Amino acid sequence: MDKRTLGQGLEVSALGFGCMGLTFGYGPAQDRSNAVALIRAAYDLGVTFFDTAEAYGQLNEEIVGEALAPMRDKVVIATKFGFREGDNTKGLDSSPARIRAVIENSLRHLRTDYVDLFYQHRVDPAVPMEDVAGTVMDLIAQGKVRQFGLSEAGVDSIRSAHAVQPVAALQSEYSMWWRSPEVEILPLLEELGIGFVPFSPLGKGFLTGAITTETELDASDFRNIVPRFSADNRAANQHLVERISQIASRLGATNAQVALAWVLAQKPWIAPIPGTTKLSRLQENVAGASVNLTQADLAEIAGILDGFMVSGDRYPAALAARVGR
Repeated sequence: MDKRTLGQGLEVSALGFGCMGLTFGYGPAQDRSNAVALIRAAYDLGVTFFDTAEAYGQLNEEIVGEALAPMRDKVVIATKFGFREGDNTKGLDSSPARIRAVIENSLRHLRTDYVDLFYQHRVDPAVPMEDVAGTVMDLIAQGKVRQFGLSEAGVDSIRSAHAVQPVAALQSEYSMWWRSPEVEILPLLEELGIGFVPFSPLGKGFLTGAITTETELDASDFRNIVPRFSADNRAANQHLVERISQIASRLGATNAQVALAWVLAQKPWIAPIPGTTKLSRLQENVAGASVNLTQADLAEIAGILDGFMVSGDRYPAALAARVGR
């Protein structure tokens, strides 16, 4: 797989692997051995960029650590801090003491002595960004962290952090049906030389066409509380999926592959991190990195997206209040 360079010279595979769904957010946790095998399969397919977080649970980091231990020096591992006691239901905590505690726990769970990319999971308005960036700068000086990242941060926070400790990457949602970063975030990242790591590049699975109004999500699947996934909004958004399907059919590709190719085509310093629990979907996603959209294809897609109003908010109000700070 082709490589891409994020900020501060951080080289990653063009397509990363988001490990969250292996244990968190999308239903019951996967069997540990199967999850380890899937991550190793991703590596065999050329993926060298793997994303986890304290908030996804200790098991998630442990799976990533076990899977990648044999090839640790050949991969980039990203994890995150920012929630009280590592629990995203208990509020934010990016205090320096908490950041230091998280890195020690993560290093142990990941079976490594350094983390390649350490993100602040959400901006904590109670802690000055200068203190957050300064603490990570200290961890970099100690060799425990290689690069600093932010997740779902706003323009002011990105500038404040970058002025203290250069930011290698911003991780935020970005896809055909969530293009808000194009307004202010992408121009700022280009100005500052910061890479972009889109999560949910497949619209939390919706853009693949596998989710319809009849799809029943597991009771523990967080999409049950996402307005965009209500039955009415799913029905309204199907038209976008149908238009993507038409393009995919013409190109001999799948919806997922076109959606990933579109994200990759936006900027050379973008490295999306789709997740999956299935080997077949992993293989499909990786093949998407080789789909080349022509300028005519991109213009056609732009026309479709500009003329389509997506129905439903991407987060419920309580979660929406945590982003863009």
